[in-house]
Amino acid sequence: MENKEMNSQEQEQTVETAEYSINADESAAGTTHLNEPVQTENEMEKLQEELNEQKDKFIRLYAEFDNFRRRTAKERLELSQTAGKEVISALLDVLDDCERAEKTLPNATDLEQVKAGSQLIFNKFRNTLQSKGLKAMESISKEFDVEKHEAITEVPAPTPEMVGKVIDEVQKGYYLNDKLIRFAKVVVGK
Repeated sequence: MENKEMNSQEQEQTVETAEYSINADESAAGTTHLNEPVQTENEMEKLQEELNEQKDKFIRLYAEFDNFRRRTAKERLELSQTAGKEVISALLDVLDDCERAEKTLPNATDLEQVKAGSQLIFNKFRNTLQSKGLKAMESISKEFDVEKHEAITEVPAPTPEMVGKVIDEVQKGYYLNDKLIRFAKVVVGK
């Protein structure tokens, strides 16, 4: 009988050990489930921090772009207001020469000196403009080109070779740094 009692005691201990083992497993499993929400909350906090950092970077980048846009608009306005400053400054010397010539004209007696002085001023004016990139278009005896010329009228050509070519130039055409800025007004032979 003692054997039976011991067996029942052993069985009870085994059942208690098994129950303890199951409870421990459940407890461990419960702990795992409890940690998951904690990890999710940590992940959410990290994601929220990353989102806030990205928002901050975006706002800063947008502000930099806005400042850049305003600055370039201001610079463009200033540039357009002072675009001709360099040319005007270069032409001031020619203007000074014109004023000096104007003062001497009423008292001038030698026509040849007046002509020579005027020619010097005109040459200085042309040279100044050429130094700034202005170039006169050569049109006479060239083929009429609608991209460069504006036909004022057509006249009978003096020779058969001049048909469709520029016979006379009413107003010169000009290039500025190889870009056409004024069409030549011409007379074309027909």
